[in-house]
Amino acid sequence: MDLLLEKALERPNLMQALKRVQQNRGSPGSDGMTVDELPDHLRANWLTLREQLLTGRYQPQPVRRCEIPKPDGGKRELGIPTVLDRFVQQALLQVLQPLFDGSFSEHSHGFRPGRRAHDAVCEARGYVQSGKRWVVDVDLEKFFDRVNHDMLMSRLARRIADKRMLRLIRRYLNAGVLADGVVVERHEGTPQGGPLSPLLANVLLDEVDQELERRGHTFVRYADDLHVYVGSRRSGQRVMDSLIRLFGKLRLKVNHAKSAVARAWDRPFLGFAFWAARGGRVAIRVAAKSIAKMKVRVRHLTRRVRGRSLDQIAVELRRYLLGWKGYFGLAETPGVMRDLDEWIRHRLRAVQLKHWKRGRTIYRELVVRGMSPTKAKQVAVNARSWWRNSALGLHSALPNSLFDELGVPRLAS
Repeated sequence: MDLLLEKALERPNLMQALKRVQQNRGSPGSDGMTVDELPDHLRANWLTLREQLLTGRYQPQPVRRCEIPKPDGGKRELGIPTVLDRFVQQALLQVLQPLFDGSFSEHSHGFRPGRRAHDAVCEARGYVQSGKRWVVDVDLEKFFDRVNHDMLMSRLARRIADKRMLRLIRRYLNAGVLADGVVVERHEGTPQGGPLSPLLANVLLDEVDQELERRGHTFVRYADDLHVYVGSRRSGQRVMDSLIRLFGKLRLKVNHAKSAVARAWDRPFLGFAFWAARGGRVAIRVAAKSIAKMKVRVRHLTRRVRGRSLDQIAVELRRYLLGWKGYFGLAETPGVMRDLDEWIRHRLRAVQLKHWKRGRTIYRELVVRGMSPTKAKQVAVNARSWWRNSALGLHSALPNSLFDELGVPRLAS
């Protein structure tokens, strides 16, 4: 028997898994245990848990259902395992990932060591630059909720000889969902939220990658986001028809409303879009939907009714903007970033005026900060027009350097 499960339960692998779970944090699962409570629980119960895992008696707990809003107004459903199950899944992932990753397609970038979304976007840009200006954009309908367990397990069994490992994975797939205090059985799907889910998705979708490679197509996939780049609409439609059939064989359904054969400029990929720059060069920009989503978040963080100081707002804003800038810094549109910087500081000036509230206070504070009495009076008279007032030449009294000192990052720098 292949001793893959024993390898997963070796102390160095377990310590690495515990460290990763602690780094990722996350909310409690259905049993209420927090990440901070996990080490003590393992010290007290590990010998029993290990025996249960090795003898096949370990039973994963139901995942906790959690819905998060999507940019398009819908909701994404997550299944949050308990921290103990996240720990066990992470330990399994660390021995399974090397077993599968080497055979995955070079055009698959999602949730793989040493790869990231930027690699996928740059590869896609290269295809468009080469002249393949049409894209087959395939959207799978509730992919993680529709994964067929039998299909997935048959593909895992091709590479995993340890039957105990396969049984444990099957139990994770079959673990119920706790919703409104009731455990609902699950017969398909691999819930987003567990460490194993991305790898299991790649195992199933690798079959599509291999078929696309066999047919000589140029494509990029990141988890369930798939773009195939072709030279014409007619070619794209043929590819779309064949992909619909191929996904059907895997018991997966293509969302026809969100899928399309279109110009590459018109179909964002992983939050980015492409545009024709000077000299025929294809450049990367932030997709309009990504900017809209970012503005919604910034509006929430800078709401003028939350009763927080400018310093407190700056701390939250810094945390969000640094992450946003780190991801979307790949875009080649400095003018857009400068416009966003100006808009963010416009909002912060409105926040400060709101905090001063009364016209007299606004007048006094602005004059102290160097604004002319005439201009300060103009702002103070319209004390409650926070947004309009914040555009009335407040740069002298509330300069950009003030927000730099507060730690609000500039997206254009």
